[in-house]
Amino acid sequence: MTVLVTGSRGQLGAALLAEAARRRLAAEGHDLDTLDIADPVAVERTVLRVRPSVIVNCAAMTDVDRCESEPDAANRINGLAVGNLARAADLAGAVLVQVSTDYVFPGTGSRPWAEDDPVDPVNAYGRSKALGESLARTARRHLVVRTAWLFGPGGRNFVEAILRQVESGARTLDVVADQRGCPTYAPDLAGAILDLLARGATGTIHVVNAGSTTWHGFARAIVARTAPGVAVRPVPTEAFPRPARRPANSVLATDRLRRLLGRELPPWENALDRDLEARCAS
Repeated sequence: MTVLVTGSRGQLGAALLAEAARRRLAAEGHDLDTLDIADPVAVERTVLRVRPSVIVNCAAMTDVDRCESEPDAANRINGLAVGNLARAADLAGAVLVQVSTDYVFPGTGSRPWAEDDPVDPVNAYGRSKALGESLARTARRHLVVRTAWLFGPGGRNFVEAILRQVESGARTLDVVADQRGCPTYAPDLAGAILDLLARGATGTIHVVNAGSTTWHGFARAIVARTAPGVAVRPVPTEAFPRPARRPANSVLATDRLRRLLGRELPPWENALDRDLEARCAS
């Protein structure tokens, strides 16, 4: 397996390259400075040079509020650019893996979202990612991996934000308690993607760590492990007005993942422990 990773300096892109190296797979990573996926000529040139068997697209505009104010840019990067990758993947005979998001769902109800539930995004980011999914499916061989609440080394994420507040001396944190989702550890996601590819998986699959929580519950778990004297108070979404609406229920069902791999990813609490241990070690 030869893997081409876009968005290689992000959390997931870096984790994929690290996991590919651990498995002794040939892999090449590109970020915006070496490959703009919105440039079809550059994409085709790079893909035909590398001749990968797999393209994993981790490149994205992930600032949800910026997407709300710049929907055209979001659609270009998260949506239309995926079509460039799909066409190039077909030329090279490669599988296209498109990394997508829980935000393609409206966040209503209380049950976990299944892969075949209708998408109905409530913000520009979700709409742009839904467009990316549809264009990824134009590739003859494709795998759409939806994930959520990503954290891990080397990027902006919720764990980093909470630790930064604690380190700055905060003794009380107000954290939203009415949004629920599945925290997902980038190295676990990277390993699962490569495992799915090794098994020839196609279509759409939800890949998140086992279990779910609220942002408040996630914050409490971080603080309990790092700064137990800090108080974490639950607040409603309305306490932090944002340009982009957030879905209340982002929990993803992982039945298909369990069927394909014969296992689920470790619980998010276990993943958090490993993330914090890695931070201490570094």
